[in-house]
Amino acid sequence: MDFSPCSLIGHEPVSLCPPLQRLKDEHGPLNEEKYALFVAAKGIYDGKEEDVVQALIRLREKVQQFLQQLDPHSRREEDILFPMMERYIGKQFGPIAVMEYEHQEAKKNIATFLQKTETICEKEAKQLASYVINAYMILTDHFTKEEQVLFPMAEKLLSVEEKEQLAKRINEIEG
Repeated sequence: MDFSPCSLIGHEPVSLCPPLQRLKDEHGPLNEEKYALFVAAKGIYDGKEEDVVQALIRLREKVQQFLQQLDPHSRREEDILFPMMERYIGKQFGPIAVMEYEHQEAKKNIATFLQKTETICEKEAKQLASYVINAYMILTDHFTKEEQVLFPMAEKLLSVEEKEQLAKRINEIEG
């Protein structure tokens, strides 16, 4: 098959197969949790919290809960969908390279926040909250790219057999 990137990213709506629709649907609850984290972090960052230590402790707990939901979703993409698409569009440049980079950057911000909040210092509150804000910004942009570019592209690229394999393999990942 010979695909040009432009032919894969049309403006017409694409009906996604069940496994791609599942990945897209998983964004809904993740977006809600991600936004709640952003609001809490922004309150700390903007100095609206009177007890920033307690606010950071609550935020840390919420971030850990969010990761429990985000991790299986990320694994379904990184371990299954991305390698399937790499066969068609490569990995060095383009959508897969961008998606993987954004996954790494969001995870790095979250990991830094969790590591630095193992012990909490009030004067570092804004900096600590900024890691959650950065992860929110990265993931918000990232989910949009997946929904508008990557998933429709996968729908057009993957064969019926590959879509069946995708469905089987993403269902194996708990969460």
